[in-house]
Formats: sequence, C-alpha cells, structure tokens
Amino acid sequence: MYRDQFLYKQNGAGLPVAIFVITVLALLVIGMAQLQESSGKAVGLQIQSQRAFFAAESGAQAGVSEVLSGADCSSVNSPKTFNVGGLSGCRAVLSCSAVLVDIEGNSDLESVFTLLSTGQCGSSADFAQRTIEVRVR
Repeated sequence: MYRDQFLYKQNGAGLPVAIFVITVLALLVIGMAQLQESSGKAVGLQIQSQRAFFAAESGAQAGVSEVLSGADCSSVNSPKTFNVGGLSGCRAVLSCSAVLVDIEGNSDLESVFTLLSTGQCGSSADFAQRTIEVRVR
C-alpha cells in the first residue's frame, strides 16, 4: 500500500479563508444595519417635517378666517393645537401685523394683514418646525 503523498503536503488554508469570509460578511451586515437605522431616522424626521408644514398651513388658514371675520389682528387666537389624526400633538403659533396701503393708487388706504404661522411637531429627538407667511386684504 502506498500512502497518499498529497495529504502530507497540504497546509490547511481553509480555516483562515473561512474566518476572512465570515469577517467580511459580518462587516457587511453591520454596515447594512447602520444604513437601515439612519434611513429610518431620516424617514421619521421627514414625516414630522410634513406634519409641521401642514400644521403651519392649517394655522394660517384659520388665522386668515379669523382676520377676515374680525377685520383686525386682535381677533387672531394663538397658539392653535390640533387633536385630529395626522396633526395630533402638533401646534401652530400665529402672529399678525397690519399695515395701511394704497393698493389701487386712488389714495384709499386698505388694511393688509400679514400672518406668520409656525407649525411645530414632535419632541426633542424628532422635533420639526415650519413657517408660512400669508398676506391678506
């Protein structure tokens, strides 16, 4: 019987290659997990930003209605809190200013109201704030 001479000449490279492959795969998994986490945070902040924009928009619309019905900045109530589905936990802070302007050039002064509505949603970690300015006469 002949002993197989090739068995004695092998050095066992399988274990280092397997460790290398496992390490590379582990690094890929960790990288993908971090990417997924940051992507999730970005999506959450984008949603809060949209909610803050809509809160500011809703506050501005309510402010325009109040200014036009009262014909004065003192009729604008602020802040406005929302308890409906998508805007739950959000609020809009309104400020109003008025100037008299000759719009048509016939020396009749008209009041032009400027409403500044700031929508705020979220807490410290995912806080978002958006501002909208509206002018109405």
